[in-house]
Amino acid sequence: MSEKGFKDYQLSEEIVKALDSLEYKNPTEVQSKVIPLVLEKTDLVVKSQTGSGKTASYGIPICELVDWQENKPQALILTPTRELAVQVKEDFTNIGRFKRIKAAAVYGKQPFAIQKTELKQKTHVVVGTPGRVLDHIEKGTLDLDQINYLVIDEADEMLNMGFIEQVEAIIKEVPQNRVTMLFSATLPEKVKNLSLNYMKTPIDIEIKATGLTTDKIDHSLYNVAEDKKLSMLEDVTIVENPDSCIIFCRTKDRVDTLCDELTDMDYNCDKIHGGMEQYDRLDVMNDFRRGNFRYLIATDVAARGIDIDNITHVINYDIPLEKESYVHRTGRTGRAGQKGKAITFVTPYEDKFLNEIEEYIGFEIPQSTAPSKEEVANMKSDFEEKMNIEPTIKKAKSEKLNKQIMKLYFNGGKKKKLRAVDFVGTIAKIDGITVDDIGIITIQDTVSYVEILNDKGPIVLKKMKNTTIKGKQLKVYEANKR
Repeated sequence: MSEKGFKDYQLSEEIVKALDSLEYKNPTEVQSKVIPLVLEKTDLVVKSQTGSGKTASYGIPICELVDWQENKPQALILTPTRELAVQVKEDFTNIGRFKRIKAAAVYGKQPFAIQKTELKQKTHVVVGTPGRVLDHIEKGTLDLDQINYLVIDEADEMLNMGFIEQVEAIIKEVPQNRVTMLFSATLPEKVKNLSLNYMKTPIDIEIKATGLTTDKIDHSLYNVAEDKKLSMLEDVTIVENPDSCIIFCRTKDRVDTLCDELTDMDYNCDKIHGGMEQYDRLDVMNDFRRGNFRYLIATDVAARGIDIDNITHVINYDIPLEKESYVHRTGRTGRAGQKGKAITFVTPYEDKFLNEIEEYIGFEIPQSTAPSKEEVANMKSDFEEKMNIEPTIKKAKSEKLNKQIMKLYFNGGKKKKLRAVDFVGTIAKIDGITVDDIGIITIQDTVSYVEILNDKGPIVLKKMKNTTIKGKQLKVYEANKR
């Protein structure tokens, strides 16, 4: 049987074109099972490992199904963390780029007013953390009337982080006549209850992995005294010499301290934890995703849902106290069919946590012997050589797609009575430009942004400098890239 490609699903030309630009070659297992069922508007419970391509499995069909002309949100995606909300929003924007799908992300630690203004605009998809979504619902700033698709992503993480009651409160507010999808790496009792209580005879899909963790990950542990951890970390990283590595700690203070210590040792590193400003967290994640530094020191809460290919190593500097966290931490490596290594440091008094983890994942983690002085000495020059090489900056999947897009800034908006249709009507009259060349339009009180697709931006920019919109001559520039 020949392998199905994305063209074999009943997807519009705009979606297929975006997938080609994003270099989505063939559907992953979860995508091949989920996409056809979502297109048929079926409720689903999907048990799938992190890193299996599940965001696109619901993102592609939802982008296909939403009605561009409807101004109110039609899909609501709930995620446990802010980072994941931003990531999922970007995925929707990229997949729906040529269909002009507008996605918004709402989460805590970002001003409510900014999100309120964005939600007043035409918005097809809203992605958010449960607490902030509930805030918007209670304050009447998120209209749920037209929600046809509800996705609960990383449901077991919602449970671990204490969000499940908020999720239930949101479900009760969403129209009953909807499609509901629940995605989870594990299915604890409370998560199963969500599907029993709020879904219409959902189809269960399980993407098999070896036990709870993928067979692409090589697990090992080192027994080490607490005061010898730093020197053990140095030896292990010299011998392993990772290309890209996340080092997990239990607390944000520990992350701060370890990051300072590794920086003093000239490691190419940065950190992320819940005590940092949201913008800083997103900047660090983007830099790590692009490969600007090799070592990310992180707490659990900040690292949930991180989707980055090519992380070669995960090191549990502190063993996780919750068995589920081990699966989520180690799931950051061995993604998208790549091999990965998961290394855990265990101190003499942490056997209880190790036993719980091993019982949960269904196998004993093999013990490794500490690297010998000779081994470390032999590998040191290779390690230092890699430390001194400038990292290769990885291209984002969306880079090829975004290359063809120019975002234009106009100094007029709602206060000048301008609407999206005014921009479309004017720009589509330019020689060589059609409606298909116009992307997402965002109209604010005093400014507007218009995306021009298909490399036609320079033509439109030049022409609009001398063309009026609704009788008004507006200043127009290429918008700042960020």
